[in-house]
Amino acid sequence: MTANILIVDDEQAIADLVEVYLKNENYNVFKFYNGKDALNCIENEKLDLAILDIMLPDTDGFSICRKIRERHKFPVIMLTAKDEEIDKITGLTLGADDYVTKPFQPLELVARVKAQLRRFTRYNSSEPLREENLIEFAGLVLNKDTHECTLNERPLSLTPTEFSILWVLAANRGRVVSSEELFREVWGEKYYSNSNNTVMVHIRHLREKMHDSAEHPKYIKTVWGVGYKIEK
Repeated sequence: MTANILIVDDEQAIADLVEVYLKNENYNVFKFYNGKDALNCIENEKLDLAILDIMLPDTDGFSICRKIRERHKFPVIMLTAKDEEIDKITGLTLGADDYVTKPFQPLELVARVKAQLRRFTRYNSSEPLREENLIEFAGLVLNKDTHECTLNERPLSLTPTEFSILWVLAANRGRVVSSEELFREVWGEKYYSNSNNTVMVHIRHLREKMHDSAEHPKYIKTVWGVGYKIEK
């Protein structure tokens, strides 16, 4: 099935160029230059991924991302201005799965789109459950086939990226997973110094959803200078 992708960017040249590249990959594209039309599309169309610019004439990408996360789990990629680290952290905190810094190569963005769609599709597959795709311990249940997670029988609403992080840590419980290893496993990209901020924000978001404390964690523990671990 062809994926439906939302593009929201008030720089028409950029939005139009991204649209061309995505259509060349046979994706259906819903393109808007303002937030109002984009929000209407989110309400009325079945979307598989959203690409949101932060600066828009009538709202901002953060508000749209927040609105998406009220009802939807599909991946969100934020477009951020060069060197605006706070924008990246804010977007990730609100539930974005990835970010691309302007100016960017369209093929790089297409590669990010494909990676996010692969992860989202894999975790929402209807294939029969395989035992190796189920983790259960200490009240935590992770089902990799259905992308469902419960903690003490309470459903956790996780984004695909958050689920991926928790899966990697749970699958390696008892062992410290370095930030670099976690980034490579989840994002599938080369690790840079600022990649650690991306990991930290997602870990913080996970802890909030799990009601886990960074100071006295029951699940995700920080091993300072090394990485993260979940005890057996």
